[in-house]
This record gives sequence, structure tokens and C-alpha cells, in this order.
Amino acid sequence: MSIFDGKRLTNETFKLDIERMRTGWYSDKYFANINHMLTALAAEGYTYTGEYPNLPKNISFENIAVGDLEVEMQWFTRRIGTSIVVGVDKALEMLKLCTGYFEGGNFVETADRLKVWAVHDGSVVSADGDPLNVQPVMRVRGRYRDFALLETPTLGILTRSSRIATNVYETFVAARGKPVLFFPARFDLHEVQAADGYAYNIALQRFNVDHAKELGAFISTDAQGDWWGGAGGGTVAHAAIASFLGDTAEAMMAFSRVLPVNIPRIALVDFNNDSVQDSLRVLDAMFAKYRQLKDAGDETEAEKYKLYGVRLDTSSSLRDKSVTPLGDQALDLGVTPRLVFNVRQGLDSAWERWDLNPAWQERAREFCHSVKIVVSGGFAPEKIRKFEKLGVPVDIYAVGSYLFNNNGTTVTDFTADVVRVKVHGEWVDMAKVGRKPLDNPSLERVW
Repeated sequence: MSIFDGKRLTNETFKLDIERMRTGWYSDKYFANINHMLTALAAEGYTYTGEYPNLPKNISFENIAVGDLEVEMQWFTRRIGTSIVVGVDKALEMLKLCTGYFEGGNFVETADRLKVWAVHDGSVVSADGDPLNVQPVMRVRGRYRDFALLETPTLGILTRSSRIATNVYETFVAARGKPVLFFPARFDLHEVQAADGYAYNIALQRFNVDHAKELGAFISTDAQGDWWGGAGGGTVAHAAIASFLGDTAEAMMAFSRVLPVNIPRIALVDFNNDSVQDSLRVLDAMFAKYRQLKDAGDETEAEKYKLYGVRLDTSSSLRDKSVTPLGDQALDLGVTPRLVFNVRQGLDSAWERWDLNPAWQERAREFCHSVKIVVSGGFAPEKIRKFEKLGVPVDIYAVGSYLFNNNGTTVTDFTADVVRVKVHGEWVDMAKVGRKPLDNPSLERVW
């Protein structure tokens, strides 16, 4: 599955569209053109007849069968800084199952003729922007026309998965070890959820290893957990509150009564743009029911009414009613530090308003203080770092579209280069200007 267990995922997990991948359905057309040309040249027995080969003077360029030329290709990213590599296992399965050629309508598999090296998912590579200083994540030696069609899809899975994993990792770092909910599913095609959720989970494991943490995974769809056995989680949406006529407390009471106790009770409290008031209304209602059931001796049912948290999701175009205008009013919009402090203060002191006998006072105080605050809506590492620097009492960050970000420093585009060719049994450097064969100590022989 990754560097963390030393295992690799197989096509039993990925379920590749093998037949169409072998025909170049997913390949940039110029790779299909190259494949067709080299196949045709091999069939006619063509050998190199040019006059300007980039070969050492001691290497003869006679009788070189271009159509059957063996090459060494390396895959790498130039994202500046460090990148969390994900997508290697799927790329390897593409090579394993789709390397070969068609003969008489039948596909002849030749993956066993390749020599393949690769890192594991979850490995870390570094780059400074200079392609001469990158660290390859895969290296393949073999007849080029047999795997030319696979450059596009292998680069695609490495690019997307590594970008998401690295964005997730940097978000965890910004959050200083607080949980990060993976909320980007609604911002892309549903077909990518399994790969994206896997990238999130690899980034989480990488962070836990690097920072000696034991954070759990929080994904929003079951599909995001398909490749690693995770399951989606979530509570109440704005639409559910609308279904209860805007009454957040009543929506949460119904949710708590009907849904299994293992689903955390997290109230979404910005529907009426009064997060403090709705947080307190939810807290009042749920504690009253919790206390009633506890006093009646119904411990199991009482657990349904423990409020795990409240989620603040105020629109970036609105100022919550609890946030008084102060200076630059643009800074008051959305989920702000002051809003979080206001909600925390309201939650922590709520029990003081309740008519409690001495036996319940400490339990009520603990009930209120244990409620977590989840924030969402426009969060990215920069905003999270600001909140953490200010000591804002956030317990969990929910992050969405930023985790797909592919701009500036988050561009993680992978590329692949032929850097050597085999001529008369000898491997000769043959990279375009500005590239060269490179090594990575994390590369291991796969087959």
C-alpha cells in the first residue's frame, strides 16, 4: 500500500480500463503517433541512416534498429521544496498490464522484458526548481514502443495524487497536528474520489510518522476510502436545517434521536448567521435531554445526546451577528478569529445559565467544555497558520477546494524523459539539453 507497510496495491484495487489503455485511448496523440511510427519502422527493418547522432565517437551508429530501440526513462516532479509522492502503485500496474504490442489483433504482453525501479507511495522527494537536481520516482528500461502509450496516464496519476497529498500534508503542518477533514469531493468529478481519498490518507500517514502523531482520517464520502478501507463521515447539512424550518436545535435533536450513536453529533450553526445563539440553543436542548435520560438511568440513549462539536461555516460575504464591526469590516466577514472566540466563550459558560443541583454542576460544565469547534469555508494553510498564531480555539479544520490547488507553489506537474538509449549493448546518455540521468536512493527494483 505504501512506504509505511512495504506493500504495493494491485489492479484488484484500481480496476484499470486495460483494453482501452492498451490501444492508447488515454494517451496524448503524439505518443500514439510515435508508437505507430516505431512499429512500422521495426516491421520494415529500418536502421538509423542519419548523419548527426549524439553519440560518443567510439560508438558506431551503423545498424541501429530504431524501431526496437531500448531506452531508459525517468519520471519526476519539479515542485519546489518537498513533495509527498502518491500514484506510484497505479502507474506500476499500468506498466505491468499494458506494456506490449498488438499482433494480428491480439495483444502481446512484454512487461516482463522491462527493468523497473520505483519508490513507494508516501516517499518524499525534493526539488529546487532546476530539473538537473530532481529526484526520479520511477525508472524504466525497455523497448520504448512497448510502453510509449503509457506516458500520459502514468504522469496523470502521479501528478494529481502527489499534488493532493502534498497540499494535504502542508495543511496538516499548518494546523499543528489538529485534525483536518477532507472536504473537496464536491469540487470535482465523482470518478476521482477514490484516488483523491487515498492521496489524503497517505499524506496523513506521512504526517503522523514525521511528527510522531496519531491523527485519524476524516473523509466525507465512502468512495474516498475505497482503496484503503476508510469510510465517509458527516453530520448535518444546511439543507437538513432548512427541512426543519431553519431550527438548528430541532434538526439536531431529530438527528441525535434517529442516527446511530457512533456518528459524532456536530451541529452546523451558521444557518441563521447567528452562530453563538444557535450553538447555545443546540447545547441547551441536547443537554436537557441528556440529563433527563441520565437521571432516568437510560445510559445508552443518553449518549445519543452528547454534542461532539459545532461547525462554523459563515459565508465570506457575511458578518456573523455576534461579531461587532471593528476597523476594516472586510476582516469581519466569514469565519473569523473573533467569531470562534465568541462561540467558545458562549459554549464554555452556557452551563452557568442552567438550573442545576450541585450533583450536576461539574458534569454540566464538562459537557459544555468538551464541545469541539470545527471551522470550514475558505480555509487553506495561510489562513490556518494565522489562526494558530493567534491561538484561536479551533479544534478541527475542514478544508475543501484548496486541497486541489494547482497554482504557483502548489504546481506538482510530473514529467518523464528518455535519458539513455541502448546502442550495441551499451547504455549511452541521450537526454535533451537541460536534463540528465539522475538517481534517487529510495528507488528500488520492482521487476
